[in-house]
Amino acid sequence: MVAGEVSGQPAAVGATGLRREAIGLREVLFQSITDMAPGAAIAASIPTGAAFAGGSLPLSVVFALIASLFCASCIAELARELPAAGSMATYTARGLHPSIGFLVAWGYFIVGALIPPLVLLQLGFTVAGTIHAEFPAYSAGLWWPWTILGAVIVLAAGYYGIQTSARMGTLLGLFEILVFLVLGVFFAVHAGSANTASVFTPAHTPPGHRGIAGVIAGSVYTILAFGGFEAAAPLAEEARNPRRTVRWAVLLATLGIGLLYIFTTYAASVAFGPGRFTHFGAAGPDSWVGLARALYGIFWVFAFLAIVNSTIANSNAGVNVASRTAYAMGRIRAFPAAFSFVHPRFRSPVVGIVFTFLFSLAVALGLGFGYGPTTAFAMVGTGLVIIFVGIYILVDAACIGYFARRRGWRLSPLLHVVFPVLGILTFIPAWLTAVGAPAFSFISPLTAPLSYMGIAVGIYMLVGLGYLVVLYVRDPRRVVEVGLVHLDLPPEGE
Repeated sequence: MVAGEVSGQPAAVGATGLRREAIGLREVLFQSITDMAPGAAIAASIPTGAAFAGGSLPLSVVFALIASLFCASCIAELARELPAAGSMATYTARGLHPSIGFLVAWGYFIVGALIPPLVLLQLGFTVAGTIHAEFPAYSAGLWWPWTILGAVIVLAAGYYGIQTSARMGTLLGLFEILVFLVLGVFFAVHAGSANTASVFTPAHTPPGHRGIAGVIAGSVYTILAFGGFEAAAPLAEEARNPRRTVRWAVLLATLGIGLLYIFTTYAASVAFGPGRFTHFGAAGPDSWVGLARALYGIFWVFAFLAIVNSTIANSNAGVNVASRTAYAMGRIRAFPAAFSFVHPRFRSPVVGIVFTFLFSLAVALGLGFGYGPTTAFAMVGTGLVIIFVGIYILVDAACIGYFARRRGWRLSPLLHVVFPVLGILTFIPAWLTAVGAPAFSFISPLTAPLSYMGIAVGIYMLVGLGYLVVLYVRDPRRVVEVGLVHLDLPPEGE
């Protein structure tokens, strides 16, 4: 069965679907890398966790890498079997149940749509704060013009198609990785005799979040930094040899960027001082840009440019995820059919791209003006963790279900049972922390307004559940076909 067909019926997009074999491993790999946004994550997402983990934040990063690698293995196995623009939705629909696949699509779409406002808020407060530091006459409160400008740039890149979008992501991704790798080396060298392995223990957690509870609370934001490692999967229908390309892209992005995160967080902690790392943040003198300015003068400019470039690249990747998920669901009418419209020349899903653009601005400006851009950044990040970690847990479970039913005795106990179970177990503490459910003594609940996001996500998912019920009543075939939105199906029993 080919993409564009579902259950033997041609989809509405027909021959004007997504552009086939338009990108290779490099572009697909950097879709995952830029959706992880290493520059933005190193500078903002990960340091947000310092308030909870303090100088032990590198241990939180290790925890997040282990959990993400288990899940990446599951996604890689499923991507090889089910190359799909529907990605996470298709995997869970086939491995668990079509209704769960639909709810995953509902959640994964909003994950992609929330990534742009997250990083565009960071773009706004980073640029405004930096200009204010250099030219005090410029108000640090003028963050919002930069947020709007970033959204417009990403809208244009998405509109002109996946080749333009993916090439931009590759170039921006390479630059940010190089800058933070070099700066991390500088920080580690500067630390000298202060280099210590104790940052990989709970020894430096702050009084309010002492021990492993602080490490787990910090992991909410280090896991946020890993969010997007699976973003190669929705490009399966536009990639060459997707069964191999997507699989390797997901694994390489997770491991490679994870090691970068561990090294750079370690370097910042020992250079700044583990004992006072609780005060390290996303902007100002106690940040990556501030530390680079204090230690190396003009080199701060490169760190600043890498952060700006990372926010644009990450926003671009998020738009790709949201628009492709909406496209896949729209062509089977599980989402409104308008999402299946593809630009006749650029073959881009323009309705999903424009919707994501408008949604991104509404969230970024609404929360940014309501709570301030840095608090709004943490709020959106918390909401993202709640949704995508929940999706990762379901995908881990779907890996067990799919291969147990599909491959029978050929099921690999390690890849298809042990790794998924370990992935679920390692993600649960961070997910419970983010939703505000201290089910265990080592879970430390988040404070308001971050704690509001559990309620907001719950309402959103309840709306999706209601919509699912409506679809089942009106046309259950639309839900069933969530599991059929992919390039081809191997014969039953293979």
